[in-house]
Amino acid sequence: MTLDLTALGWDAGWAAHLDRRAGHRHGRVARVDRGVCTVLCPQGPVRASLGGGVLSAAARDLTALPCAGDWVLLSTWPDGPVTVEAVLPRRTALVRRTAGKDASGQVLAANLDAAAVVEPVHPEPDAARIERLLSLVHESGAEPLVVLTKADLAADPAAVARQLADLAPGVPVLAVSAERGTGLAPLRRHVAPGRTLGLLGPSGAGKSSLVNALAGADVMRTQAIRRVDGKGRHTTTWRSLVPLPGGGAVLDTPGVRAVGLLDGASGLDRAFADITELAAGCRYADCAHDAEPGCAVRAALDDGALPVRRWESWRRLQREIEYEGGRRAARLAAERRGGRRGGRRRTGRPATPPAPGAF
Repeated sequence: MTLDLTALGWDAGWAAHLDRRAGHRHGRVARVDRGVCTVLCPQGPVRASLGGGVLSAAARDLTALPCAGDWVLLSTWPDGPVTVEAVLPRRTALVRRTAGKDASGQVLAANLDAAAVVEPVHPEPDAARIERLLSLVHESGAEPLVVLTKADLAADPAAVARQLADLAPGVPVLAVSAERGTGLAPLRRHVAPGRTLGLLGPSGAGKSSLVNALAGADVMRTQAIRRVDGKGRHTTTWRSLVPLPGGGAVLDTPGVRAVGLLDGASGLDRAFADITELAAGCRYADCAHDAEPGCAVRAALDDGALPVRRWESWRRLQREIEYEGGRRAARLAAERRGGRRGGRRRTGRPATPPAPGAF
Protein backbone atom coordinates (compact mmCIF):
# COMPACT_ATOMS: atom_id res chain seq x y z
CA MET A 1 0.00 0.00 0.00
CA THR A 2 1.33 3.44 -0.94
CA LEU A 3 -0.02 6.88 -0.06
CA ASP A 4 0.28 10.17 -1.94
CA LEU A 5 0.95 12.57 0.90
CA THR A 6 0.66 15.60 -1.37
CA ALA A 7 -3.06 14.79 -1.50
CA LEU A 8 -3.02 15.21 2.30
CA GLY A 9 -1.24 18.55 2.17
CA TRP A 10 2.49 17.74 2.04
CA ASP A 11 4.22 20.54 0.15
CA ALA A 12 7.55 22.27 -0.34
CA GLY A 13 7.21 24.15 2.94
CA TRP A 14 6.94 20.95 4.92
CA ALA A 15 9.65 19.29 2.81
CA ALA A 16 12.12 22.02 3.79
CA HIS A 17 12.02 20.71 7.37
CA LEU A 18 12.78 17.20 6.12
CA ASP A 19 15.79 18.47 4.17
CA ARG A 20 17.29 19.73 7.43
CA ARG A 21 16.81 16.39 9.20
CA ALA A 22 18.66 13.81 7.12
CA GLY A 23 17.93 10.19 7.92
CA HIS A 24 14.31 10.76 8.90
CA ARG A 25 11.13 10.01 7.00
CA HIS A 26 7.96 12.01 7.15
CA GLY A 27 4.30 11.29 7.71
CA ARG A 28 1.04 12.70 8.99
CA VAL A 29 -0.53 11.64 12.28
CA ALA A 30 -3.92 10.02 11.72
CA ARG A 31 -4.65 9.28 15.37
CA VAL A 32 -2.99 8.92 18.79
CA ASP A 33 -3.82 6.12 21.24
CA ARG A 34 -2.19 6.34 24.68
CA GLY A 35 1.02 7.80 23.34
CA VAL A 36 1.26 5.59 20.25
CA CYS A 37 0.70 7.34 16.93
CA THR A 38 -0.72 5.93 13.73
CA VAL A 39 1.22 7.83 11.07
CA LEU A 40 0.38 7.91 7.36
CA CYS A 41 3.63 7.55 5.39
CA PRO A 42 4.32 7.18 1.65
CA GLN A 43 4.80 3.42 2.15
CA GLY A 44 1.58 3.12 4.16
CA PRO A 45 0.50 3.60 7.80
CA VAL A 46 2.93 2.80 10.61
CA ARG A 47 2.67 2.72 14.39
CA ALA A 48 5.18 4.89 16.20
CA SER A 49 5.94 5.61 19.85
CA LEU A 50 7.25 8.94 21.12
CA GLY A 51 10.95 9.68 20.87
CA GLY A 52 13.08 11.34 23.52
CA GLY A 53 13.07 14.78 21.91
CA VAL A 54 9.28 14.87 21.72
CA LEU A 55 8.91 13.68 25.32
CA SER A 56 11.41 16.31 26.49
CA ALA A 57 9.51 19.08 24.72
CA ALA A 58 6.19 17.79 26.12
CA ALA A 59 7.62 17.91 29.66
CA ARG A 60 7.87 21.68 29.24
CA ASP A 61 4.65 22.14 27.28
CA LEU A 62 2.01 19.48 26.75
CA THR A 63 0.89 21.10 23.51
CA ALA A 64 4.17 19.80 22.02
CA LEU A 65 2.73 16.27 22.03
CA PRO A 66 1.76 15.04 18.56
CA CYS A 67 -1.94 15.02 17.71
CA ALA A 68 -4.12 14.14 14.75
CA GLY A 69 -3.22 16.30 11.77
CA ASP A 70 0.41 16.89 12.76
CA TRP A 71 3.22 16.37 10.29
CA VAL A 72 6.04 14.49 11.99
CA LEU A 73 9.51 13.11 11.34
CA LEU A 74 10.17 9.45 12.14
CA SER A 75 13.16 7.28 12.88
CA THR A 76 13.30 3.52 12.39
CA TRP A 77 15.68 1.78 14.79
CA PRO A 78 17.87 -1.23 13.86
CA ASP A 79 15.78 -3.59 16.00
CA GLY A 80 12.54 -2.49 14.34
CA PRO A 81 10.73 0.11 16.48
CA VAL A 82 9.61 3.39 14.91
CA THR A 83 9.62 6.62 16.92
CA VAL A 84 8.32 10.15 16.38
CA GLU A 85 11.41 12.33 16.63
CA ALA A 86 9.95 15.73 15.80
CA VAL A 87 6.62 17.47 15.36
CA LEU A 88 6.88 19.99 12.53
CA PRO A 89 5.74 23.56 13.31
CA ARG A 90 1.95 23.77 13.06
CA ARG A 91 0.32 26.16 10.64
CA THR A 92 -2.98 26.07 12.49
CA ALA A 93 -4.04 24.48 15.77
CA LEU A 94 -7.33 24.04 17.62
CA VAL A 95 -6.37 24.47 21.28
CA ARG A 96 -8.79 24.19 24.19
CA ARG A 97 -8.20 24.77 27.88
CA THR A 98 -7.65 21.62 29.91
CA ALA A 99 -9.64 20.91 33.05
CA GLY A 100 -6.53 20.97 35.26
CA LYS A 101 -5.29 23.74 37.53
CA ASP A 102 -2.17 24.61 35.55
CA ALA A 103 -3.85 26.82 32.94
CA SER A 104 -2.49 24.69 30.11
CA GLY A 105 -3.91 23.80 26.74
CA GLN A 106 -4.71 20.67 24.76
CA VAL A 107 -4.37 20.58 20.99
CA LEU A 108 -7.50 19.01 19.53
CA ALA A 109 -6.33 19.05 15.91
CA ALA A 110 -3.49 20.52 13.87
CA ASN A 111 -2.91 21.87 10.38
CA LEU A 112 -6.54 22.31 9.41
CA ASP A 113 -7.25 24.45 6.37
CA ALA A 114 -10.88 24.82 7.40
CA ALA A 115 -12.74 23.91 10.59
CA ALA A 116 -16.48 23.41 10.73
CA VAL A 117 -18.57 23.96 13.82
CA VAL A 118 -21.05 21.12 13.45
CA GLU A 119 -24.45 21.68 15.04
CA PRO A 120 -27.64 19.61 14.57
CA VAL A 121 -30.85 21.41 13.61
CA HIS A 122 -32.82 18.91 15.71
CA PRO A 123 -34.02 19.34 18.37
CA GLU A 124 -32.68 22.93 18.28
CA PRO A 125 -29.30 24.54 17.54
CA ASP A 126 -27.44 25.83 20.60
CA ALA A 127 -26.52 29.45 19.86
CA ALA A 128 -24.07 29.84 22.76
CA ARG A 129 -22.23 26.67 21.79
CA ILE A 130 -21.87 27.84 18.19
CA GLU A 131 -20.43 31.16 19.39
CA ARG A 132 -17.97 29.46 21.76
CA LEU A 133 -16.71 27.01 19.14
CA LEU A 134 -16.45 29.71 16.48
CA SER A 135 -14.21 31.70 18.85
CA LEU A 136 -11.99 28.61 19.14
CA VAL A 137 -11.87 28.12 15.36
CA HIS A 138 -11.14 31.79 14.63
CA GLU A 139 -8.26 31.65 17.11
CA SER A 140 -6.86 28.50 15.47
CA GLY A 141 -6.07 30.21 12.19
CA ALA A 142 -8.24 27.82 10.17
CA GLU A 143 -11.04 29.04 7.90
CA PRO A 144 -14.30 28.86 9.93
CA LEU A 145 -17.56 27.27 8.79
CA VAL A 146 -20.85 26.40 10.44
CA VAL A 147 -22.43 23.15 9.28
CA LEU A 148 -26.02 22.44 10.32
CA THR A 149 -26.53 18.68 10.17
CA LYS A 150 -29.68 16.55 10.02
CA ALA A 151 -31.32 19.16 7.80
CA ASP A 152 -33.84 16.51 6.72
CA LEU A 153 -35.41 16.83 10.19
CA ALA A 154 -36.17 20.55 9.72
CA ALA A 155 -39.20 21.86 7.85
CA ASP A 156 -37.16 24.72 6.34
CA PRO A 157 -33.40 24.18 6.90
CA ALA A 158 -32.51 27.21 4.75
CA ALA A 159 -34.52 29.43 7.10
CA VAL A 160 -32.67 27.99 10.10
CA ALA A 161 -29.36 28.72 8.38
CA ARG A 162 -30.42 32.33 7.72
CA GLN A 163 -31.42 32.79 11.36
CA LEU A 164 -28.08 31.48 12.60
CA ALA A 165 -26.07 33.61 10.18
CA ASP A 166 -26.25 36.48 12.70
CA LEU A 167 -24.22 34.31 15.11
CA ALA A 168 -21.43 33.91 12.56
CA PRO A 169 -20.58 37.25 10.91
CA GLY A 170 -18.81 36.62 7.61
CA VAL A 171 -18.84 32.84 8.08
CA PRO A 172 -20.61 30.45 5.66
CA VAL A 173 -23.53 28.58 7.26
CA LEU A 174 -24.34 25.35 5.42
CA ALA A 175 -27.35 23.11 5.99
CA VAL A 176 -26.64 19.46 5.09
CA SER A 177 -28.20 16.04 5.41
CA ALA A 178 -25.72 13.17 5.42
CA GLU A 179 -28.59 10.67 5.31
CA ARG A 180 -30.04 12.12 2.12
CA GLY A 181 -26.77 13.44 0.70
CA THR A 182 -28.12 16.97 0.28
CA GLY A 183 -26.16 20.19 0.78
CA LEU A 184 -22.76 18.45 0.59
CA ALA A 185 -21.46 20.09 -2.60
CA PRO A 186 -20.47 23.43 -0.96
CA LEU A 187 -18.76 21.50 1.84
CA ARG A 188 -16.76 19.29 -0.52
CA ARG A 189 -14.95 22.37 -1.82
CA HIS A 190 -13.24 22.64 1.56
CA VAL A 191 -11.76 19.12 1.31
CA ALA A 192 -10.16 19.39 -2.12
CA PRO A 193 -6.79 17.64 -2.71
CA GLY A 194 -4.18 19.01 -0.34
CA ARG A 195 -6.75 20.45 2.07
CA THR A 196 -7.95 19.22 5.45
CA LEU A 197 -11.35 19.94 6.98
CA GLY A 198 -11.81 19.56 10.73
CA LEU A 199 -15.17 18.84 12.37
CA LEU A 200 -15.88 20.20 15.86
CA GLY A 201 -19.12 19.74 17.74
CA PRO A 202 -21.03 17.82 20.40
CA SER A 203 -21.71 14.10 20.56
CA GLY A 204 -24.64 13.14 18.39
CA ALA A 205 -24.23 16.10 16.04
CA GLY A 206 -23.66 13.77 13.08
CA LYS A 207 -19.92 14.34 12.56
CA SER A 208 -19.17 10.68 11.85
CA SER A 209 -22.10 10.44 9.43
CA LEU A 210 -20.74 13.53 7.71
CA VAL A 211 -17.30 11.91 7.34
CA ASN A 212 -18.92 8.80 5.84
CA ALA A 213 -20.93 10.91 3.40
CA LEU A 214 -17.84 12.85 2.25
CA ALA A 215 -15.79 9.65 1.95
CA GLY A 216 -18.54 7.78 0.11
CA ALA A 217 -18.06 4.81 2.44
CA ASP A 218 -18.69 3.76 6.05
CA VAL A 219 -15.29 4.69 7.48
CA MET A 220 -16.61 5.92 10.86
CA ARG A 221 -18.97 4.06 13.17
CA THR A 222 -22.25 5.86 13.85
CA GLN A 223 -25.20 5.43 16.21
CA ALA A 224 -28.78 6.49 15.75
CA ILE A 225 -30.19 9.43 17.70
CA ARG A 226 -32.61 8.76 20.52
CA ARG A 227 -36.22 9.39 19.61
CA VAL A 228 -37.01 10.91 23.01
CA ASP A 229 -34.75 13.93 22.95
CA GLY A 230 -32.96 13.78 19.63
CA LYS A 231 -29.55 13.30 21.27
CA GLY A 232 -26.92 10.92 19.98
CA ARG A 233 -24.68 8.69 22.05
CA HIS A 234 -20.94 9.18 22.15
CA THR A 235 -19.42 7.42 19.12
CA THR A 236 -15.96 8.73 18.27
CA THR A 237 -13.61 8.50 21.24
CA TRP A 238 -10.45 9.72 19.52
CA ARG A 239 -9.45 12.31 16.97
CA SER A 240 -9.03 10.66 13.57
CA LEU A 241 -7.71 11.92 10.23
CA VAL A 242 -9.54 10.25 7.34
CA PRO A 243 -8.08 10.56 3.81
CA LEU A 244 -10.75 10.94 1.13
CA PRO A 245 -10.68 8.97 -2.14
CA GLY A 246 -10.42 12.09 -4.34
CA GLY A 247 -7.73 13.72 -2.20
CA GLY A 248 -7.89 15.85 0.91
CA ALA A 249 -8.83 14.68 4.38
CA VAL A 250 -11.42 15.11 7.10
CA LEU A 251 -10.44 15.20 10.75
CA ASP A 252 -13.22 14.04 13.05
CA THR A 253 -13.04 14.97 16.73
CA PRO A 254 -14.90 13.31 19.61
CA GLY A 255 -17.78 15.20 21.14
CA VAL A 256 -15.95 16.66 24.11
CA ARG A 257 -18.13 17.61 27.06
CA ALA A 258 -16.72 21.12 27.49
CA VAL A 259 -14.48 23.41 25.50
CA GLY A 260 -12.79 26.04 27.62
CA LEU A 261 -11.15 28.98 25.89
CA LEU A 262 -7.51 29.40 26.82
CA ASP A 263 -6.24 32.65 25.35
CA GLY A 264 -8.46 33.59 22.47
CA ALA A 265 -9.03 37.34 22.58
CA SER A 266 -8.44 37.78 18.85
CA GLY A 267 -10.65 34.78 18.06
CA LEU A 268 -13.40 36.22 20.24
CA ASP A 269 -13.17 39.57 18.45
CA ARG A 270 -13.62 37.86 15.08
CA ALA A 271 -16.41 35.57 16.27
CA PHE A 272 -18.26 38.62 17.62
CA ALA A 273 -17.30 40.99 14.83
CA ASP A 274 -20.64 42.78 15.14
CA ILE A 275 -19.94 43.73 18.77
CA THR A 276 -16.31 44.61 17.97
CA GLU A 277 -17.52 46.96 15.26
CA LEU A 278 -20.07 48.56 17.59
CA ALA A 279 -17.45 49.04 20.30
CA ALA A 280 -15.22 50.88 17.84
CA GLY A 281 -17.98 53.49 17.56
CA CYS A 282 -18.11 54.28 21.29
CA ARG A 283 -17.16 57.80 22.33
CA TYR A 284 -14.42 56.58 24.68
CA ALA A 285 -11.77 54.07 23.67
CA ASP A 286 -11.86 52.44 27.12
CA CYS A 287 -15.66 52.27 27.26
CA ALA A 288 -16.90 49.50 29.55
CA HIS A 289 -20.30 49.51 27.80
CA ASP A 290 -22.07 50.07 31.09
CA ALA A 291 -23.27 53.62 31.76
CA GLU A 292 -20.77 55.73 29.78
CA PRO A 293 -22.20 58.46 27.52
CA GLY A 294 -21.91 57.86 23.81
CA CYS A 295 -21.74 54.05 24.14
CA ALA A 296 -22.65 52.53 20.77
CA VAL A 297 -23.05 49.07 22.30
CA ARG A 298 -25.63 50.26 24.87
CA ALA A 299 -27.47 52.13 22.14
CA ALA A 300 -27.66 48.96 20.03
CA LEU A 301 -28.93 47.01 23.05
CA ASP A 302 -31.55 49.65 23.79
CA ASP A 303 -32.98 49.71 20.28
CA GLY A 304 -32.81 45.93 19.83
CA ALA A 305 -30.17 45.93 17.08
CA LEU A 306 -27.93 43.85 19.37
CA PRO A 307 -29.74 40.94 21.07
CA VAL A 308 -29.25 40.79 24.84
CA ARG A 309 -28.52 37.05 24.62
CA ARG A 310 -25.58 37.62 22.24
CA TRP A 311 -24.23 40.46 24.38
CA GLU A 312 -24.34 38.26 27.48
CA SER A 313 -22.64 35.43 25.60
CA TRP A 314 -19.81 37.78 24.58
CA ARG A 315 -19.38 39.04 28.15
CA ARG A 316 -19.29 35.49 29.52
CA LEU A 317 -16.60 34.39 27.06
CA GLN A 318 -14.61 37.59 27.58
CA ARG A 319 -14.57 37.03 31.36
CA GLU A 320 -13.44 33.44 30.82
CA ILE A 321 -10.55 34.51 28.59
CA GLU A 322 -9.48 37.26 31.00
CA TYR A 323 -9.52 34.79 33.88
CA GLU A 324 -7.48 32.23 31.96
CA GLY A 325 -5.01 34.91 30.93
CA GLY A 326 -4.53 35.80 34.59
CA ARG A 327 -4.06 32.17 35.58
CA ARG A 328 -1.55 31.62 32.84
CA ALA A 329 0.43 34.73 33.75
CA ALA A 330 0.50 33.62 37.41
CA ARG A 331 1.76 30.16 36.43
CA LEU A 332 4.52 31.53 34.20
CA ALA A 333 5.60 34.00 36.88
CA ALA A 334 5.73 31.19 39.44
CA GLU A 335 7.82 29.07 37.09
CA ARG A 336 10.27 31.93 36.60
CA ARG A 337 10.54 32.46 40.35
CA GLY A 338 11.00 28.75 40.89
CA GLY A 339 13.71 28.59 38.26
CA ARG A 340 15.65 31.46 39.86
CA ARG A 341 15.32 30.20 43.42
CA GLY A 342 15.54 26.49 42.78
CA GLY A 343 12.74 25.90 45.26
CA ARG A 344 9.17 24.70 45.09
CA ARG A 345 6.91 26.41 42.58
CA ARG A 346 4.05 28.42 43.99
CA THR A 347 1.07 29.50 42.02
CA GLY A 348 -1.35 32.28 42.66
CA ARG A 349 -5.03 31.54 43.13
CA PRO A 350 -7.17 33.89 41.03
CA ALA A 351 -10.85 34.33 41.62
CA THR A 352 -13.33 31.58 40.84
CA PRO A 353 -13.43 31.02 37.06
CA PRO A 354 -16.50 31.22 34.87
CA ALA A 355 -17.71 27.75 33.94
CA PRO A 356 -16.89 26.68 30.37
CA GLY A 357 -19.73 25.76 28.05
CA ALA A 358 -20.84 22.16 28.49
CA PHE A 359 -21.76 19.87 25.66
